[in-house]
Amino acid sequence: MIVFKNKHVTVFQSSIVQTNSTVIETEDMILVVDPAWLPSEVEMLRVEVEKLIREADRPVYLLFTHSDFDHVLGYGAFPKAKTIASIGVKEHSAKEEIVKKIKAFDDEIYVKRQYEIEFPQINHVIVEDGQKLTLGATVLTFYRAPGHTADGIFTVIDSLGIFIGGDYLSDQEFPFIENRKDYERTLVKAAGIVENHPITLYIPGHGQPTDDTREIIRRQQNDLQYIRKLTELFSVGNKKNELEEHINQYEFIEGIRQEHDKNMEVVKKEIVQDTSQNLWNEDLEDRK
Repeated sequence: MIVFKNKHVTVFQSSIVQTNSTVIETEDMILVVDPAWLPSEVEMLRVEVEKLIREADRPVYLLFTHSDFDHVLGYGAFPKAKTIASIGVKEHSAKEEIVKKIKAFDDEIYVKRQYEIEFPQINHVIVEDGQKLTLGATVLTFYRAPGHTADGIFTVIDSLGIFIGGDYLSDQEFPFIENRKDYERTLVKAAGIVENHPITLYIPGHGQPTDDTREIIRRQQNDLQYIRKLTELFSVGNKKNELEEHINQYEFIEGIRQEHDKNMEVVKKEIVQDTSQNLWNEDLEDRK
């Protein structure tokens, strides 16, 4: 279904984990972000793009915010589109594993796709913070956004006031963490983007888009609090009840509780490694 629409932007939301696929149109281009999930939903995106091309013939670009399989599985439905993603997506070391995940998902629910399932080949590669890509008169600015995955990117379109965040700042999910320190730095970066760009619309990978900058910052602060409470749980040991209270604010908590368990393992491992490294450094200093 469509959860947001204005003159330039249409956000389609899947019935599966509220995954957002976005179609953005300007006079110069059509941008499709993270086409997902079910074949019928991907087909709806494809039909929308074909309609826009008939109205005014423009090049089509696919933007992948990161490499999670649910964000790349619609790639094959747009064979003529040019693609945009980070260097981490382009050089991903487990492309075959991601394709296997897509096929396993389709097999589990007995669906067939009318296009070949394959990992995206990337045409426009994002390497660094502040990198720009000009498509006609439309300028996209990119920022590296590791933490959820190592290959995530933020995308800003100043002329439209759009901030595309991938799997960050969701109203339906606490952070799903691959690397705690990277995730925290990326959240700080997100606040800087809101401060330094004329943002009027934030589009997350899952959950509701928002045109309220106060809500963007509320989500950012809420996610920072979650990570810091997780950190304190293993460094101080007194935040377990606060953490439980924090995650219970989410509507579908029983569906994502396992992600909280994974986060605890990730953060515990990082804290142990940091502690061991600090002790090792102290021992070296003592021996000098």
